[in-house]
Amino acid sequence: MADVNKKTALVTGANKGIGYAIAQGLGAIGFTIAVGARDTTRREEAVERLRANGIDAFGVALDVTSDDSAATAAKTIEQTTGRLDVLVNNAGIGGRVDGGAQIPSTLDLDVVRTVLDTNVFGVVRVTNAMLPLLRRAESPRIVNMSSNMGSLTLQTGPQLAAYAPSKSMLNSITAQYARELAGTNVIVNAACPGYVATDFTGHAAPRTPEQGAAIAIRLATLPDDGPRGGFFDDEGVIPW
Repeated sequence: MADVNKKTALVTGANKGIGYAIAQGLGAIGFTIAVGARDTTRREEAVERLRANGIDAFGVALDVTSDDSAATAAKTIEQTTGRLDVLVNNAGIGGRVDGGAQIPSTLDLDVVRTVLDTNVFGVVRVTNAMLPLLRRAESPRIVNMSSNMGSLTLQTGPQLAAYAPSKSMLNSITAQYARELAGTNVIVNAACPGYVATDFTGHAAPRTPEQGAAIAIRLATLPDDGPRGGFFDDEGVIPW
């Protein structure tokens, strides 16, 4: 069993990109990091890189599209640390775009289903599996990684009629969790990392993963009187 006084954070999709940067940032301020990822090799490599930087980390096999995987991941964390202080739902996909698959008039509904299964249903699966462990913590936090492309007000970015609505729905789900948990110590918010250079963007974006991770780290460490059910980036509240 790990040090009971040390906080533990699970970051999904933590083997690379923004997820890894969030893991690194939380680890640097003293969290034990549960590296959630599907790919065994990449997960183990991420754990080793974090440990090489002096961060206490362990791997958690996690496919967010599988109920069984989410349940098993919760058992792994319970056996390792006994509770969970922070959950960062970072794992997400953009979805296929070839052949007009995400243009509304030629929208491929199979692409929509696939994107929703990871970006929305995956968040619900993992959150519900981890809530019993989060409730054991003194100041539990849940951060859902969203995008301003999901903002109905801003309507930013290219037309991605599977990806953008998935983030709109994620923001709404975040608000619903916040309503349910309003009378508890579990604080839930959504974060927009901005346009970050990752595999998702072809590494052609201006922001670094570390810059993208900053808002998630801030929301993961909110004080007990912090905001609930909001959508934030580095500048503050995002209209959505």
